[in-house]
Amino acid sequence: MSPASIAVLAVGMSVDALLASIGRGAASSRPRFTQALRTGAVFGIVEAITPLIGWAAGFAASQYVAAVDHWIAFVLLGIVGGRMLLHSMKPAAERNDAAQGNSLWALMATAIGTSIDAMAVGVSLAFLDVNIFVVALAIGFATFVMSTGGMMAGNLVGAKFGRWAERIGGLALIGLGTSILCSHLMAG
Repeated sequence: MSPASIAVLAVGMSVDALLASIGRGAASSRPRFTQALRTGAVFGIVEAITPLIGWAAGFAASQYVAAVDHWIAFVLLGIVGGRMLLHSMKPAAERNDAAQGNSLWALMATAIGTSIDAMAVGVSLAFLDVNIFVVALAIGFATFVMSTGGMMAGNLVGAKFGRWAERIGGLALIGLGTSILCSHLMAG
C-alpha cells in the first residue's frame, strides 16, 4: 500500500470522529485545549486499535464481526446522538453541568461507535500485503489531529450557534449510525 493510499485511508477513517468532536466542542462551554487533546487522544487511540483488532481477526472472525458491527455502531451512535439532542434542549446552566458529568462515558461510547468501520477495514487489510502497524498508526494520528482540531473548531461554532450546532452534531451521529446499519442490511 502506497503512502498516499495510507494517507487517504487514514483521513477517510477519521472523518466521523472529526464530526463527533465538532459536536462535542459545540456542546462544551469554552473547552480547554487539554480537553481537546484528551478528546483527540481517546479518538486516536481507539481508532488505531480497532483496525488492529479487525486485522487480527482476519478470516476466522470476519463473518462474526460483520454480522454485528453495524448493530453496535447503530446503537452506540444513536444513544450518543440522542443524548446530544436532549442535551441541546436544556438550559445553559444544566448543559454545562451535564457535559462535564458524563463526558468520559460519552467520549468513549462515541469513539467506539465511530471506529467500528475501522475494524471492518482492518479485516479487509488482513487479505492485503500491508504493514498493519503503519496503517493503524496513520489512522490513529490522523484521528488525533482531526478530533483535537474539531473540538476546538466546535467551540468556535458553539459560541455563535451553540444549541443548533449540537443538534446538528447529534443528528449527524444518528444519521451515521443509521447509514451504517442500512448499508449493511441492504448489502446482506
